[in-house]
Amino acid sequence: MSMFTSFDINASGLSAQRYRMDIISENVANANTTRTEDGTPYVRKVVTFAEKGKRTPFSRYMGQAVDDYSGKGVKVTGVHEDKVTEMNMVYDPAHPDADENGYVTYPNVNIITEMTNLIDATRAYEANATAFSASKNMALKGLELGKG
Repeated sequence: MSMFTSFDINASGLSAQRYRMDIISENVANANTTRTEDGTPYVRKVVTFAEKGKRTPFSRYMGQAVDDYSGKGVKVTGVHEDKVTEMNMVYDPAHPDADENGYVTYPNVNIITEMTNLIDATRAYEANATAFSASKNMALKGLELGKG
């Protein structure tokens, strides 16, 4: 693995975690949104990741030389609505979005869960930044040794 491969891996982790933080921020901002453009309450979004450059078994055997140069790291595979967590039903008959029984459907966003996920994403971002910095320092040390 070359030094530049480690830069690519860490950069992909930085980008993925930054995107995850953006989606978490969107969830927090819409925690009380009872009506979106289509008239339904906001639904919590979740980011999914996958290994970058994953090859099928056949292509692994055929492309051994190419594997050293293929993309490694992580990639965002999608942003999906959380259909598992139930929406929050709150009794508020004075609310304009209340149903015939007086209940308002609020988003399935739990601020504590979102803040925990935000801390997790921040720590992962910091870990990738630290690893990137360590790789950079090793490359610089190598250049210094090569000069003399």
